[in-house]
Amino acid sequence: MSDEQIEYNAVGKPKIRAKARVVPITPAEDDSLYEVRQKVYPRAVSGVFANWRWAMVWLTQIVFYGFCWLPWNGRQGVLFHLAERKFYIFGFVFWPQDVFYLAVLLIISAYSLFLFTTVAGRLWCGFTCPQTVYTEMFLWIEKIVEGDRAKRMKLDQSGGARKFGLKSLKYFLWFVLSAWTGITFVGYFTPVQGLMHDIANWQLSGWEIFWVLFYGGFTYLMAGVMREQVCKYMCPYARFQSVMFDQDTLIITYDQERGDPRGSRRKGEDYKAAGKGDCVDCGICVQVCPTGIDIRNGLQYECIGCAACIDACDQVMEKMDYPKGLIRYSTENAVRKHWVRADILRHVMRPRVLIYSAILWAIIGAFIWGLATRSPVRVDVIKDRTTLAREVEGGFIENIYVLQLMNTSEIAREFRISVSGLSDIRLDGNASQLVQAASNRTLTVHVRAPVEAAERGSHPIYFDVNLDDPEIRPLREKSVFIMP
Repeated sequence: MSDEQIEYNAVGKPKIRAKARVVPITPAEDDSLYEVRQKVYPRAVSGVFANWRWAMVWLTQIVFYGFCWLPWNGRQGVLFHLAERKFYIFGFVFWPQDVFYLAVLLIISAYSLFLFTTVAGRLWCGFTCPQTVYTEMFLWIEKIVEGDRAKRMKLDQSGGARKFGLKSLKYFLWFVLSAWTGITFVGYFTPVQGLMHDIANWQLSGWEIFWVLFYGGFTYLMAGVMREQVCKYMCPYARFQSVMFDQDTLIITYDQERGDPRGSRRKGEDYKAAGKGDCVDCGICVQVCPTGIDIRNGLQYECIGCAACIDACDQVMEKMDYPKGLIRYSTENAVRKHWVRADILRHVMRPRVLIYSAILWAIIGAFIWGLATRSPVRVDVIKDRTTLAREVEGGFIENIYVLQLMNTSEIAREFRISVSGLSDIRLDGNASQLVQAASNRTLTVHVRAPVEAAERGSHPIYFDVNLDDPEIRPLREKSVFIMP
């Protein structure tokens, strides 16, 4: 039978349709969905950007591992106490009602990320992202135990007791670091000294055990096992970074005009006469990349902007007595138009950068102003719904209210309460209450007004709260008084 079959259409004319043929696909050729992972063995590199990266590792981990141990006024300096539902950040005490400040802080973080990405690409990913930081730490342990890149590759291809011993030691050290990371994380949500006491006595609660294992386990998995897979396939930031990039964004660039055609040569050889560029095609830029990409192929979403390839290439250029900067931080416009540094800086302050900066500084200013003017005390008034109003002796109508007195300062304060809004309205009982530092107190108050003070219905009244500190402005909360 031929590969074509004759059919007739509605008007009786023949039409030709090609016969479908099924072409078998072998498993090796079926790579449309998943790519077989090839383990990346990043080569150690030194240089300016490597020093900056390790400086950020030290800085971020000193903050993370150290801040939970800092004392402040007899308590933990930084503590997001879930049981007490209070956040302590040195001299500030935040309550659930202060969630607005958290929302503003998240907005500031998002706009900062947008601004930094627009100006200088993925600096966050390359130098301060937890995935990058912990991968550096895990790689450092791996290098100490197993050796440099060549030794690690040789070890993975070997077998025997030596490989088992080295791998076991590496995994154990990874486990210790991950476990301590998980314990430190939980130590920000429950007092860390009490947490260590519970660990020593095997008295951890269920939620503490879960979060130590969860956070520590994911640290081990992502920084030790998955590594570049997280940046390449799991991180959403890699997918939408192009929205914030433009041709004036600083990125890791390979100067193709200068470097190509690539080719090996001896030092001192007249390579230009042979039609070669500055790139010696050594491949070191690929070997040092933590995600295993070749930056010479252009900007790729897997590039995290760590600049390891810049340090590596500069060292090769220096050995060959070539100018540095074959791979460098630059912009697409600068590489194409041969701009100098002054030209690049002049194009930093472009419209989108100015808009992001203006919005960011406005939000930061509002956030600082809000914290500076934030009252250290707060009062919430709730009308008792079980007893709306009742008549008591002496010709008075009584309403009951529940007052939530909150003291967010570090010293005890006396709340002096009064009520106004109706003629001869008064509090029945003690109008002064002492609230301890960083605590709250619930107070039930009875408010009475003469029957003739107002007509039947609801009427607005005001609770006025004065404090023993003249620098704290009085508080006024509105409520309603019901006349039956």
